[in-house]
Amino acid sequence: MSFEFPFSKRPPLSASLRLSPRELALKEWRRVDLMPEEKAWAAKTVSTADVLPGVLKGIRIERRQSEAEIVRVWNHLVDPQVTAHAQPTGIAKGTLFVTVDSHVWLDDIVRYRRRDILTRLQNSFGKELITRISFRVG
Repeated sequence: MSFEFPFSKRPPLSASLRLSPRELALKEWRRVDLMPEEKAWAAKTVSTADVLPGVLKGIRIERRQSEAEIVRVWNHLVDPQVTAHAQPTGIAKGTLFVTVDSHVWLDDIVRYRRRDILTRLQNSFGKELITRISFRVG
């Protein structure tokens, strides 16, 4: 007479879990049950709405938008003869950097037009954003 434990005929614990048809097909195809790992990965996922603000801050999108706005306003406020020879290239710590294509135009702008250009830009953006303009040949 042999003695058997009462629980020896029970199915394994994993068989008592209900798997969807998709999960069963993947388990059979892979010959490995990866569902616990997949569920662990799914628990670690982060929504795009949570990630996007950090990404935009990392690429400094607000600064790039303000620089693009400065270029757009520059082309509308400043004399077309000047915009043909001088374009803003960046802004840092309140200084707007403008690249001019020749020394002749640089001299003309610095002597006769600098104050007018600065006043117009400050009226559009405020005196805090643009405190001075630096022109350079480039």
